[in-house]
Amino acid sequence: MIVQRISSTAFSEQKPGTSGLRKKVVVFQQPHYLENFVQATFNCLTVDQKTTLVVGGDGRFYNDVAVQTIIRMAAANGFDKVLVGQNGLLSTPAASCLIRQYRADGGIILSASHNPAGPTEDFGIKFNGANGGPASETVTQSIYQKTLDIDHYLMVSSDDIDLTKIGSHGVGDMQVDVIDSVADYALLMESLFDFEAIAGLFKSGNFSMVFDAMHAVNGPYAKEIIENRLGAASGTVINGIPLDDFGQGHPDPNLVHAHELAAIMFGENAPSFGAASDGDGDRNMILGNNFYLNPCDSLAMLTANASLVPAFQQGINGVARSMPTSRAVDAVAAKLGIDCYQTPTGWKFFGNLLDDGKISLCGEESFGTGSDHLREKDGLWAVLFWLNIIAVRKQSIEQIALEHWQKYGRDYFTRHDYEGLEAKAAQAMFIQLREQLASLPGQSINSLGVTSAEDFAYTDPVDNSVSTHQGIQIKFDNGGRLVLRLSGTGTQGATLRVYLDQHEGDPLKLDQDPQLALQELVKAADTLLGLEDKFGRSQPDVIT
Repeated sequence: MIVQRISSTAFSEQKPGTSGLRKKVVVFQQPHYLENFVQATFNCLTVDQKTTLVVGGDGRFYNDVAVQTIIRMAAANGFDKVLVGQNGLLSTPAASCLIRQYRADGGIILSASHNPAGPTEDFGIKFNGANGGPASETVTQSIYQKTLDIDHYLMVSSDDIDLTKIGSHGVGDMQVDVIDSVADYALLMESLFDFEAIAGLFKSGNFSMVFDAMHAVNGPYAKEIIENRLGAASGTVINGIPLDDFGQGHPDPNLVHAHELAAIMFGENAPSFGAASDGDGDRNMILGNNFYLNPCDSLAMLTANASLVPAFQQGINGVARSMPTSRAVDAVAAKLGIDCYQTPTGWKFFGNLLDDGKISLCGEESFGTGSDHLREKDGLWAVLFWLNIIAVRKQSIEQIALEHWQKYGRDYFTRHDYEGLEAKAAQAMFIQLREQLASLPGQSINSLGVTSAEDFAYTDPVDNSVSTHQGIQIKFDNGGRLVLRLSGTGTQGATLRVYLDQHEGDPLKLDQDPQLALQELVKAADTLLGLEDKFGRSQPDVIT
């Protein structure tokens, strides 16, 4: 095997964000750009950490090229084996599953999650560690530092691997196994849920479902599990063929972008249950017949009903939510007598808690839910969890939600996204806000008095690492809360996320439109931020 040492020049902007490095495809297509980042990642691993590597992605444009490049570089960098999903496809949860099951040293996942795909759209890459979860902040920072002074990368010359067929190949001294992308993940799901009870739903004739895979990676997973193994009718999974441009859609499972599913579920003769997942399969949206379930409420209700699912019949250790996620799950944790942790946004922060056994369930408001079965959020897992609960309780999503709110109260929640803001101006606004935080308590914004204001910082209870500047959190005297963050998942400009939540305990006020229930908070946020004056934005781009 001849290893080529290819000279390169460092790129200054290869710092990973919340979920890896995301840029436009044309950026990744620059000579040496992808290779530099992959080499920097490999340079962070020791010789003992180069035994087995998992590789795959969501199938977006450039996925096939990147997979072949990574395989050649892995061979040159001394890996013994690469496991790659058939056709180069692996959902993010499935990649985590494979890393853990085969005790791999880590994995490279090619995805920009819910971002659009195509020749002029987005691409992404991230490294997951041996626990199956996203690289820690320490590792991520190390990768970034190595990208700044890299001057070469290693590659072997070889023909492309045939990724369409399952089988083994040799690339240099390294073995490449092309494996079934779905099989291991499907077996894991069967071990967690009561498939017989769920199958009974579909056999009953009183239950119908639509799953929108949004032409993204979860199509094959949903078809195999929901239609083939659980017996749902053919056609239950729509938009189930992965396309490299996601059918020119935006694979973000919310009411705006999953508009086809929303039209079905809020139309006449709607099915009993609807769900969607995103580009790489780790997010979920849950709908009932003319009923939308907020992801914050979903986490709380899954926690409250966990004992109905085989995986949690022995109980749960604890639960965690990201700081912007509503406090609905906190009330359930208190009732169950378990710990509830508040972490920064980003799934990697749940990893230590899961590895240490402190929590069994976790979730975030951005349609992500997961458990200790993996170290990633898992869209299809959440759908199966809900199907299992429905099968046992024999109630609709809406009935389960209404009973939950009567017992715990309702935490009204909304998120307003302002996309494509000028990045420097957005950063300057946050600097100004941070400078005001100390003086805000005791002041009033419109009719609401501020009780506390902080720039959220997190000390990891496992390794005592500290993460600062994780979002601005302001609480008001009516029990409401405003959270502000600049998103780390976009590829251009800045996205401002404005989160608002407020608890309502009056049993007669549990069926309001969240936008109306939270209108005082919305007005306070508008006054504080002045987005129309600063950016000419009078309305958010997306409301969830």
